[in-house]
Amino acid sequence: MGTLLSPGWADLTRECLIDIFSRLSIDQRWIGPMLVCKTWMNVCHDPLFNTIFDLETRFQSFPESINWWNPEFEDKVDSFLRSVVDRSEGGLTEIRVRHCTDRSLSYAAERCPKLEVLWIKSCPNVTDASMTKIASNCPNLKEFDMSYSYGISHESLVMLGRNFNNLKILKRNLYPLLDPNMPTIIAPLDYLATYPKHANVEAEVIGRHMPEVIGVSIHYIDC
Repeated sequence: MGTLLSPGWADLTRECLIDIFSRLSIDQRWIGPMLVCKTWMNVCHDPLFNTIFDLETRFQSFPESINWWNPEFEDKVDSFLRSVVDRSEGGLTEIRVRHCTDRSLSYAAERCPKLEVLWIKSCPNVTDASMTKIASNCPNLKEFDMSYSYGISHESLVMLGRNFNNLKILKRNLYPLLDPNMPTIIAPLDYLATYPKHANVEAEVIGRHMPEVIGVSIHYIDC
């Protein structure tokens, strides 16, 4: 880790550094200021910088990879999410991630009651277990994207509908059923075979238990 800074940068107050670093994305902070010196790294750990955990832009900037679906990659995402939860000191309000698991999501639910936005797309190992904790501990949720996460059942939708009075946006998009005429889907075949069998039930649940939702997305997409 480098330690040499020009006098102008070395003399900046913590408040000035916070103002400057706040203009950077989480990726830019991780590959920039955090590697310069211990002082800058400590500033980047400030809870003010850890109210939003957004990896979606990062995922979109790379081609889809089958390696994202292996346990080792999930462990890395889990570790990243847990570290941001700790740094937020309970102030995390937005999570946008893929390929996390119940482990990190439950950890976040137990420590981040202010959570308002949750995107957990393509998370095969997120299940009703962590959804129970989200429903119990995060009453302020306004936006929820559970697309392509087949471990979450229609029973969770009932529970979430009963607990999230502020929920306005819900997304539950599914991969197209396997068809030789459809574009290639980058996901394990055994996972695609677990395609939810209760789509009609889910639609009914949303209509019955989520009357306040004004934006709903439930459909197939062209991958």
